[in-house]
Amino acid sequence: MESGNVIELGLIQMISAFAFVLVLVIIEWKRKIGGQTTVLIASLRMTLQLTLTGYLLVWIFKNPSPWITVLVIIIMEAFSVFNAFKRSKNPLSPALKKSIAFSLVTGTLICLLYFLFVVVRIKPWFNPRYFIPLAGMLIGNSMTGVSLGLNIMTDAMENDKDRIEAALMLGASPYESVRSILDRAFDSAVLPSINTMMGTGIVFLPGMMTGQILSGESPLSAISYQIAILLGILGSVSITVILLVETGYRTFFNEKKQLIKHF
Repeated sequence: MESGNVIELGLIQMISAFAFVLVLVIIEWKRKIGGQTTVLIASLRMTLQLTLTGYLLVWIFKNPSPWITVLVIIIMEAFSVFNAFKRSKNPLSPALKKSIAFSLVTGTLICLLYFLFVVVRIKPWFNPRYFIPLAGMLIGNSMTGVSLGLNIMTDAMENDKDRIEAALMLGASPYESVRSILDRAFDSAVLPSINTMMGTGIVFLPGMMTGQILSGESPLSAISYQIAILLGILGSVSITVILLVETGYRTFFNEKKQLIKHF
């Protein structure tokens, strides 16, 4: 079905897209890999979540309100913090959880506000059509970066505890004893964003750009937005992760500069 120059997908067309899920299920069944139920549940859950989100966004866009926009951002931030806790492979101390929450909320809000008010310059400031989708991209990518950096940092703190304690005994400060760990965690966390930037435009077209083009926007306009959002994501991931490693490592030491056993 076409609406102007945009081809809209009807119910039958949407259902036909599930053929790709069927391909994966058949491959896993033939090779006796297992996991078919997980694939089906994930596909149905994704469909239900996006459908409900779509109807909710339609209502929010028709009824713009600063209070609703702020509430949505608070909910998004809360879910990102909760998911970061959940994705951790190791137990988290209360102090480290506070560091994670501080890093995610502070880093993403700084980048989001700068992006919206300096780069995009939205009017009114609470315009949900820009605020919510852009916040979702920045917060989602930052959450992934924090989760990756967190797991690398906590794993290394446990695996390298003998080396850390030896460095402390030789007179190194807590920061000096874990500096290489923090650098490794930071580099690993920002690497996916850098790889995405390197492959964009040649290897693949990102979702935001593709969506704008399919909705009838000029490719040049879509490109300018995509460049800006990729740079925004890079900045948001960088700030959130550097805040995490710079504040999080402190939770592994006590007042006497001794390494604390976390797990």
